Amino acid sequence: MKLPLLKGRTRRAVAVALAACCVSLAPVNAGAPASATHVWRLELADDFEGAAGSLPDADKWIIDLGTGYPGGPPQWGTGEVQTYTADPANLSRDGNGNLRITPLRDRAGRWTSGRIETRRSDFQPPAGGRLRIQARIQLPAVTGPAAEGYWPALWTMGAPFRTGQAPSPTAGEFDIMENVNGLNRIWGVMHCGTPTGGPCNESTGIAATTSCPRTRCTGHFHTYTLDWDRSTQPERLSWYVDGRQYHTVSSAQVDEAAWSAATGHGHFILLNLAIGGGFPNALAGKSTPTQRTRPGSPMLVDHVTVLTSGTA
Repeated sequence: MKLPLLKGRTRRAVAVALAACCVSLAPVNAGAPASATHVWRLELADDFEGAAGSLPDADKWIIDLGTGYPGGPPQWGTGEVQTYTADPANLSRDGNGNLRITPLRDRAGRWTSGRIETRRSDFQPPAGGRLRIQARIQLPAVTGPAAEGYWPALWTMGAPFRTGQAPSPTAGEFDIMENVNGLNRIWGVMHCGTPTGGPCNESTGIAATTSCPRTRCTGHFHTYTLDWDRSTQPERLSWYVDGRQYHTVSSAQVDEAAWSAATGHGHFILLNLAIGGGFPNALAGKSTPTQRTRPGSPMLVDHVTVLTSGTA
C-alpha cells in the first residue's frame, strides 16, 4: 500500500498501523497459496489535526448528545450518570493533534462529557480478509478515589443496532479498550447474544484484562488494536495493546447464529469517556462517582486508523 497523498501525522499513523499489521500480528490469509498478494486498504484515518477548541471532523464523526439514543434506554443502558454534549470544554481538538474528551462537574454536581461515533457503520473484513482498528490513546491521568467512576472506552457496535434492526448485544459489540476507576488495567470484550447469559455470558461478555507494557495504562499513550480475521477458520477476533496480544475470541466459542448476528455485517466505532455506571460500580464495589471523584482529567486520542486486507 502506498501513502503518497497522506500528510504528516496521518501518514506516520498509517505507516505505524501497517507495520504492526505485517509484523506484530499473524499473517493475512496464512492458508492461501504462496502466489497470493497481501493488499492493505485504508478505510479511515484521523489524526485530529485542527485548531484548539474545534470539534472533530463532521464528515467522519457523529457527536452523541444527551443521556441516551432517541427511544433507547436511559443513561445509555449502562447506568452512567453524565450528559454528553458538543461543548468544546467536553469534546474538542486540542491544537496539538489530539482529540480531548474531558468529564466536567458543575456546582450542582451534574456531570458532562463527550462521545463520538463514526458516520460509517460498514467496517468489516472482506471475505477471506481482515479488518484492523487501531487507536493511540492516553487514558485520564487520575487514580485512586479521585478516579472512581471514570470509564473511558474505544469500542464498536454492529450496524443493525444503529438502524434499529437488532438490539444490543445481539447486533454485536467489540470493546477494544475499556478502563475504569483509574486502574492500571484495560479490558477487551466481545458482547453478543441475549442481554443476560447466553453464548457471550452477558452482561459480562467474553472478556480478558491486562496491564499495559512499560508504563501505566493511565496517564500515558498506548496503542489499542482489534484484529478481525476472516482469513482463518474458525474466524477470530484478537485484542492487542502496543502490539502485544492478550485476548482472542473465535467463532468456535460461540454458537453459529449468535456469531453471525454479531459479525455478519459492518460495525461503527465509538470513543467516549463515561462517568459512573455498572462496570465502574462493580469494580469499586459501590456507586460511582463519589464526592471524591475529581472532574477535568481528559482522555486524549492521538489517532484512529482502520485498515482492511484481502488477497489479489
